[in-house]
Amino acid sequence: MIKKQMEKEFKISDLGNLSFFLGMEISYTQHGVYVTQERYLKNLLTKFKMEDCRVAPTPLEVNHKLSRFGGEEFRDMKLYQSLVGSLIYATLTRPDLSYAVGVLSQFMHCPRKEHWIAGQRVLRYIKGTLREGLYYGFTSDTRIKIYSDADWAGNVDDRRSTHGYLCYVGDKLISWCSKKQHTVALSSTEAEYKGMVEAAKEVIWLKTLLKVFDVIQSTPIICGDNMSSLYLAANPVFHARTKHIEIQYHFLREKVIEKEIEVIHTPTKDQVADMMTKSLDGPKLQRFKDMAGIKKIEKNLN
Repeated sequence: MIKKQMEKEFKISDLGNLSFFLGMEISYTQHGVYVTQERYLKNLLTKFKMEDCRVAPTPLEVNHKLSRFGGEEFRDMKLYQSLVGSLIYATLTRPDLSYAVGVLSQFMHCPRKEHWIAGQRVLRYIKGTLREGLYYGFTSDTRIKIYSDADWAGNVDDRRSTHGYLCYVGDKLISWCSKKQHTVALSSTEAEYKGMVEAAKEVIWLKTLLKVFDVIQSTPIICGDNMSSLYLAANPVFHARTKHIEIQYHFLREKVIEKEIEVIHTPTKDQVADMMTKSLDGPKLQRFKDMAGIKKIEKNLN
């Protein structure tokens, strides 16, 4: 349908099904599509001499305490920057790497030896998950649903929080984010609420984009596991704990009151955005990867 619409507006050539684009490999099955970067990731391991490394179960250690201060300085800054830059590109099809890469990118100009070792651990994790990528099943559900979460005061250097979200159209993961917040949050409620605001911005943008393609939409949903932040978004009279929150963040409350967005509670055990805000153990990470549609590509696909 999109091709036919574009043919009406532009002169284009149809080269058939897409199979390779900017390092991304697209494979087709009877029921869906895989998007992977296996070739790119193999070259990445070769570039940093990690082809024969041991496999790690997770990108980062659970409860890691990586810091800008202390520890031995890593002298080859360009090598470290090259590693992190290469890993950033790998997150195009691997949301499970986003949190780890976001942490490592905070030390681009002051790398320590422990940061380099952590970067190598990410490569070791990649070694064991080379064939994994995003799977998009052929389904017709187009409702926008976004999971939002935040890790309050998780940064050991400045106590800023990290928020993250995973945005779905139907059951297909479309966009994701893992980012340290610009200011210190005074409570977990504030950290979660700020994260939900960023998720709401993504929802509004995606809703507008789908409208351009005449895709019929029901009210988008934002799922959070912090009850206080959900009450804050829905309750126009909740002043005592909100006066210190910047006015711009009441954007979300306005959208909820106008019924442009719906916010609902999701249990912590089902909060898939948790993997965008902290390092998880192997079984929990695998469960959330399954929920996000990060799967191992089937063999012998065309």
